[in-house]
Amino acid sequence: MTTEMLRFATAGSVDDGKSTLIGRLLYDSKSIFDDQLAAVEASSEQMGAEYTNLALLTDGLRAEREQGITIDVAYRYFSTPRRKFIIADTPGHVQYTRNMVTGASTADLAIVLIDARKGVLEQSRRHAFIASLLRIPHLVLAVNKMDLVDYSEERFEEIRSEFRDFARKLDIADLTFIPVSALHGDNVVERSAATPWYEGSTLLHHLEEVHIASDRNLIDARFPVQYVLRPHGAEFHDYRGYAGRVAGGVFRPGDEVVVLPSGFSSRIARIDTFDGPVDEAYPPMSVTLVLEDEIDISRGDMICRPHNHPMPNQDLDAMVCWLDDRSELAPGRKLSILHTTRSARVLVRDLQYRLDVNTLHRDGDATSLGLNEIGRATFRSTLPLLADEYRRNRETGSFVLIDEATNNTVGAGMLLGSAPGS
Repeated sequence: MTTEMLRFATAGSVDDGKSTLIGRLLYDSKSIFDDQLAAVEASSEQMGAEYTNLALLTDGLRAEREQGITIDVAYRYFSTPRRKFIIADTPGHVQYTRNMVTGASTADLAIVLIDARKGVLEQSRRHAFIASLLRIPHLVLAVNKMDLVDYSEERFEEIRSEFRDFARKLDIADLTFIPVSALHGDNVVERSAATPWYEGSTLLHHLEEVHIASDRNLIDARFPVQYVLRPHGAEFHDYRGYAGRVAGGVFRPGDEVVVLPSGFSSRIARIDTFDGPVDEAYPPMSVTLVLEDEIDISRGDMICRPHNHPMPNQDLDAMVCWLDDRSELAPGRKLSILHTTRSARVLVRDLQYRLDVNTLHRDGDATSLGLNEIGRATFRSTLPLLADEYRRNRETGSFVLIDEATNNTVGAGMLLGSAPGS
């Protein structure tokens, strides 16, 4: 039996305790080695801390340790008998919003931390909005440092009420509130006797039990071709396979499929994996599809179902987060676009508005997007893209923008559909 994987991201304002919370999760779930713990204890003592600073388990960069802040996205892995986990510890500073977008883009769940003393801040709303924009299916609001407000139920309910009011404006399907103290471990892995009024689950129990199987699109079959396999050797005579990762739906041997953009059709002869053939493939499995017919297929093509496939489109309407500090997104600019495994060039046709992620105000007079800013823009692509709306499929509905001169990734986009007037 394969253990299910949960990807989750943590976010929050500076000093809300994200790194400490992750350190507590790793420590209390016995997911760190003795030498790691010894190194953290030594570093804590060297820094003059009165206790073992579990935040040092994730603040791996020297600059982060010296400043006591999280700068880059730190990925950590751990597992329990119920589930495997990949954690993205994202920065809290406003100037690192782009890092939060990067870290949360593939997450099944997001944890937004709030300091019980400070309550809901602008950064709390910013991170909740980005989680909503990225359509992360599950959001946990962890009200941290409850020990510093005497584990007050009244204070917890105040924060929950205020955040609920804001969350009603967002598209959040599943919202959970948990009172915790990362420093002392209250309600992180073990239930706390200090919060007898809280009847919900601990954070780890929620992470183990939250239902994610239905979050992935198993209806729209999408397989972007990444590589064409033609192995050498007599045993591979006439073998031609198409390798990639399933982006949606379920594929089985015998299924009729169509290849876009050519429109040629065939049937799946077999589905191969590193461990041998399988009877079905579904997201996010990496597999090789072998078809019954020899068809001209190359990287960037997409294998779909004959009566359920995206329409090739060159006019794009998208929400964009700008990630570059040396340039801006503005009408008339030309960029490269990478969508699934397909590359093209795009022209920025129009910037419809810039969004204030704190107030959700739309500035229709904006003429450009700068670093960390989010807005709605339209593009014209040199090649038709085989895309779905992001709300329907996060894999085929997202793209990145690349500066042609520097080859740097400068933007991330979420498709809303066809551009107006296209």
